[in-house]
Amino acid sequence: MDSPQNQPPPEARLHFLDYWRIIRIRKAIIITVFLITAIIATAVTFVLPVSYSSTAQINIEADEATDVTKMSGGGGAEPGYNPYFLQTQLEILKGPAVLNRVVEALQLNTVWGKKYGVDSFKTSETVEFLKNQMTLDPVRNTTLVGITVYSGDKTEAAALANAIAKAYHDYRVERHNQKTVGGIKVLQDEYKAQSEEIKAIRANVDKLRKDLAIVDTDPQSFLPTPTLNQEQLRHYHEMMMEGQTRYNQINETLTQLKALDPAKLRDVLPTLNPDGTLSGLLDKLHESEQSFVTMTNDYSLDHPNVIRVQSMINQVNKQVDDRIAGIMIGIENKLNTEKAALDTLIQEVDLSTKKDQDEAERGQPYWEEKRKLANLEDYHRLLAIKVETEKIDLAIPRTTVVEQTAQAEPGKAPVRPNKTLNITLGLIFGLIVGVGLAFFIEYLDTSVKTIDDVERAFQAPVLGVIPQNVGYLIDEGPESRYAEAYRVLRTNILFARKDEKLTTIVVVSAGAGEGKSTTTLNLATVFAQAGQRVLVVDSDLRRPTLHKLLHVTNDIGLTNYLLKQNTLAEVIQTTGAATLNFMASGKLPSSSMSILNSAAMKDMVADLKHRYDFIFFDSPPILGVSDASVLASEMDMVVQVIQYRRYPQPMNLRAKQVIEKVGGTFLGIVLNNINMSQDESYYYYSGYYHDYYSGNAEDQEAAAPKDSGDTDQAGIKQKY
Repeated sequence: MDSPQNQPPPEARLHFLDYWRIIRIRKAIIITVFLITAIIATAVTFVLPVSYSSTAQINIEADEATDVTKMSGGGGAEPGYNPYFLQTQLEILKGPAVLNRVVEALQLNTVWGKKYGVDSFKTSETVEFLKNQMTLDPVRNTTLVGITVYSGDKTEAAALANAIAKAYHDYRVERHNQKTVGGIKVLQDEYKAQSEEIKAIRANVDKLRKDLAIVDTDPQSFLPTPTLNQEQLRHYHEMMMEGQTRYNQINETLTQLKALDPAKLRDVLPTLNPDGTLSGLLDKLHESEQSFVTMTNDYSLDHPNVIRVQSMINQVNKQVDDRIAGIMIGIENKLNTEKAALDTLIQEVDLSTKKDQDEAERGQPYWEEKRKLANLEDYHRLLAIKVETEKIDLAIPRTTVVEQTAQAEPGKAPVRPNKTLNITLGLIFGLIVGVGLAFFIEYLDTSVKTIDDVERAFQAPVLGVIPQNVGYLIDEGPESRYAEAYRVLRTNILFARKDEKLTTIVVVSAGAGEGKSTTTLNLATVFAQAGQRVLVVDSDLRRPTLHKLLHVTNDIGLTNYLLKQNTLAEVIQTTGAATLNFMASGKLPSSSMSILNSAAMKDMVADLKHRYDFIFFDSPPILGVSDASVLASEMDMVVQVIQYRRYPQPMNLRAKQVIEKVGGTFLGIVLNNINMSQDESYYYYSGYYHDYYSGNAEDQEAAAPKDSGDTDQAGIKQKY
């Protein structure tokens, strides 16, 4: 079996069943917190004073004077829409600007002051109190707003809601009139100031036009008139592109012709540049050459006719060469002409463009000032329109922008507290707090909980999982409902040991009460039931227990043999199992460590190996006394028992480190006292037990021992 230290630690992941396991384990905490919270919520709900509510509804619209379309004189689909208007008005409605009016109108400072035993409240205190008693509920996708006021007096709640609606209406009317009158004055002052600025800028524009000798024939233009307009410029660009194309074609043709030898040139030139004269000369040359060939067949080269034809061929060849040279010169001249025309066109466009740029740069101050003047004049006209519009709007009787659409009426029944809602929220809150507290306690709990916890923290295998409340197999027999758990443990131990000669096993634990002695006895019983010769040695010389479980005497045992008071045969006792023998601890010595670490102890172990197939040693807690460390160093194998949710992980991990430090051969861990029915995470490790216990609970209860001795045995079993 590979060393667990060489295996990487598994990644910790929480499964849904892990959460369910925590809830089931901590259900007492959850139920307690849930009930306490529910009782408190119910008590508080019935103790709170009742209050009534009354609601007045108003319709809030934006001021027409704020509409941008009226100021600009234009139309459009709500260009002046303000998405924050309604929210802003709600803040104003519950602010001092409105609520101060309500306090003054209803004399709430005095009324509420006497109600609470004082002469009078401050206005700020009354406003804050009133604000806490009211809520604003805008109706979605409308301009309607409900004003709801809560009070112990139903009549007072209705009066307050109606007073708030009226105060807001008066505030909006006064605000509009103040803004309109003050706005007209501001607009008139702005209009006069703009008129003076326009006059000064217009004078500066005239001066710049004269000083810079600007020719401006278009009052709407803010740039100088270009030498070439867009249409002309586009035409020139098209001509340049066509000229460039022709130039490239001629240049390419000329380059190809110059690269040909004279004989090839005669064949190619008429094709690339058709010429009637050249074609006629070439035809004449071909005829003369044919005549020459015919005559040379009949006459000698000295014959006058042959000489005449030869002379004619020479003359035609000269004429062809001259004609070809003339054509090539003509192509070159045509290329130069196209180049000159293209350069001239480009130069003309560049000159015009540069002239326009120079003119624009020279007149830039004038054009900028003219543009500024035009913008100012446009704004000036809009300002004049706005002044006249505001004057007309102020003169015309206005329809109110705040309309109370529903009057508040006294409530018929209390609305606070909402008993059903409060109790329901209390139950939900209690459940949430209870579950949260359970998980928080689980987070603080560092004890061993799952197999993954053990294997991740200890880097060691789990050899077996022992259910809760196990009995003693030596009394219950091999058909015990707990026997299978120990048989699995036995199998894992046999597979875990590296050598068959390793037969001595010591069972240790970090602290007391983890079930170490019970595990030792039941494990030895399972080995014995398998037909193997087994000896159980109670080497816990501090608080021996196994003799009580086996109902034998402790007057003679291990210490008597090590002190040479008795022989080995005298200290070994028989048990109810045929192949299972027992050696009690004997009388307790003053110093147990010196006895366990003696040469006699080593000789005894060597002798017992020859007599038995397996020897099991029970030991005290390894962190409590040094005896367990001595036994761990002397025995072939060490098995550590860890009780579920009893001691912190660091304590159990320290016990494992002590075993390894003294040189003990650590086989693995046994998880003890697992509640299979409550913790589903162990179902995957041993589903047999979970199904068995769930399906046969009644049979198990009937089969459980009911005599008075069971209680004593249970108490002894939980001791270690």
